[in-house]
Amino acid sequence: MRMRSFFEERAVDLVLLVLGVVIVGPFIWMALSSLKTAQEIAAQPLVWLPHIPQWANFSYAISKLNFGQLFVNSLLVSTVNATAVVLTSALSGYALAKFVFPGRGLIFILALSTMMVPFFIKLIPVYYIVKTLGWVNSYLGLMVPHFVTGFGIFLMRQAAISVPDSLLDAARIDGCSEFRIFWQIVLPLVKPSLATLAVFSFMYHWDDFLWPMIIISKESLMTIPIGLNRLWNPSSIIDYNLMMAGATLAVIPVLIVFIMAQKYFVKGVMMSGIKG
Repeated sequence: MRMRSFFEERAVDLVLLVLGVVIVGPFIWMALSSLKTAQEIAAQPLVWLPHIPQWANFSYAISKLNFGQLFVNSLLVSTVNATAVVLTSALSGYALAKFVFPGRGLIFILALSTMMVPFFIKLIPVYYIVKTLGWVNSYLGLMVPHFVTGFGIFLMRQAAISVPDSLLDAARIDGCSEFRIFWQIVLPLVKPSLATLAVFSFMYHWDDFLWPMIIISKESLMTIPIGLNRLWNPSSIIDYNLMMAGATLAVIPVLIVFIMAQKYFVKGVMMSGIKG
């Protein structure tokens, strides 16, 4: 039995190692390619390590893409969207988990149903609404349509269910208002789920390409994915090394956010599947 358990554990470790290599491999290739020349990237067979690291690729990419403006736009859009999603989802999830009112189940089902509808189906009506409001080529058009998400409501409802009702009732007896209960009691107890939702939302909007490409045409409002796409010109020589350098720079903020929230992120993923 001990030998069997030992081999099972080693098999699991091997599978996890292979999956880790498959997941991390493209990022390693991207980072190494950002230091190569265009000829080394296109070489056959593959050249993994650059002969002479081309650190100038990063400065060329920054200057050619106006990377500073792209970075500010992406950071603003991702941060505002993540904050709005966390706030609206926490309020909605708490209400659906702890308050009894007519139509509560129906509202929750409708929120879940939005997760089953691909964004491509909602694209035309959402664009029409944004255009009617005059938000095309504006930060409002980039951000407001994503302020509420079905996934966020579901995640925060699952987290709020785990908060004991007796704790909330005791706070009400002590004279706490509902907002104070939500702000000072519920939110600290669901902090892991808040961090998980914030990381997911930040990553999604940092990498989002389709919606910004449709709603934005001004260079001053473009985000990093749109800026990187401008290097892609099939009619001319494509600077793959500059694209890799820009993509490597774009990944750094996401890694920083994930590392900062990693402890809460893991707890939040575990908690979301335990209760409810």
